[in-house]
Amino acid sequence: MKRILTVAVFVAVLLAQANIGSGAGFLIYEHGAAAMAMAGAFVSLANDPSAIWHNPAGIAFLKGTHVSVGTTLITSNSTMNLTQWPYPQPQKVWEQDKQVFFPSTVYLTQSIGDKVTLGFGFFSPYGLGASWPEDNQLRYLGYKDDMKTFFFNPTIGVKLTDQLSIGAGFSYIYSTVLFKLVEYTDLGPYGAYDVPAELKGNGDSWALNAGLLYRAEKFSFGFNWRSGFDIDYKGDLMLDTSPIPSPLRPLFPTKAGGDTTFKFPNIFGVGASVNVTEAFLLTADIHYVLWSRFDKYVVEFDDPRLDPLETLENWKDAFTFRLGGQYIISPQFSLRAGVVYDLTPQPVESMDPLLPDANRLAGTVGFGWKLAKNLVLDLAFQHEIFSDRTSPNRDVYPFNFGQSEYSTTANLLGISLSFVF
Repeated sequence: MKRILTVAVFVAVLLAQANIGSGAGFLIYEHGAAAMAMAGAFVSLANDPSAIWHNPAGIAFLKGTHVSVGTTLITSNSTMNLTQWPYPQPQKVWEQDKQVFFPSTVYLTQSIGDKVTLGFGFFSPYGLGASWPEDNQLRYLGYKDDMKTFFFNPTIGVKLTDQLSIGAGFSYIYSTVLFKLVEYTDLGPYGAYDVPAELKGNGDSWALNAGLLYRAEKFSFGFNWRSGFDIDYKGDLMLDTSPIPSPLRPLFPTKAGGDTTFKFPNIFGVGASVNVTEAFLLTADIHYVLWSRFDKYVVEFDDPRLDPLETLENWKDAFTFRLGGQYIISPQFSLRAGVVYDLTPQPVESMDPLLPDANRLAGTVGFGWKLAKNLVLDLAFQHEIFSDRTSPNRDVYPFNFGQSEYSTTANLLGISLSFVF
């Protein structure tokens, strides 16, 4: 009985996992192709509607009506090498299933007089998506997860002087989760069985954001803050007990309601940019993400046969460094490039197939093309290389899972189309 109940541990793991993203941990930072092409170093620039995400003070300088829509196509390639596996197996190296994700954005801004601009943003800054072959040896730690967050972010920007502005907003956040694993159930003389398990849940929350921007003739400086928040997830845990002999099935629940709370981090960003020449711009950001809020989970169920369980994660606060550049070829066309170094907040002991995080190095390229007087197309490409990392596999059963080495790369293609009226 207790073996099948360890699925609760993985409920907690689910709500902590996110493989697809390009901020260490499970933060997706690509929410505008112009910024993405410059490695996301946009806090001090913030000169298009994606400023709602990067620095809301920037919208105070946007006059008239701006509308921007976009998406980022994300693919990754991950392998799991079971470098120490104490049991016979047909294959030591596993490849993650191919998937494509496309977190999308919508931004609207409208100036009210000379000093005030109102804005609204829709984006998905936290997300996951990992899927491994169901027959891999670590299927008991989970083989599929999916988590989405949707932010609805009204914002206001105010010019205090011709060079200085502030901005602030709030977000309503809605999130969904899905998690699948195979539960190993040892019934002693009755045999051992693989029991498929699945969790579906959702939750919501509120968060704040604020920023400051100073623009001189050839230099600008910016600050951005996004608050941490908690989501109380509620959902259903479903167990397929059909592999268990029918006389014993009544001992096991097939469905139970559950809940847990997940803590998302505060994000602080500071940036500076300088016009080296009239055509050449350099910009740099440092971001500090307070991942230490993600320390543990307590999972509780409404079925009295399921005991509350606690899972420790003990993540650390982490820095991200971004450097970008833009060269204006003509009034209609600009080239962009950048580099990102992202430090993982995840201790090696917390790694598993659903989130094999590591330090990341990424390069970006892209362009901006003014197609018409009121229409701009921005395109960006980003390639990420994760450092190889070896981790002891989580011990959730009486036997040892050994250790695994993970290797990951990711490719991201961003596109935005902006209209100015």
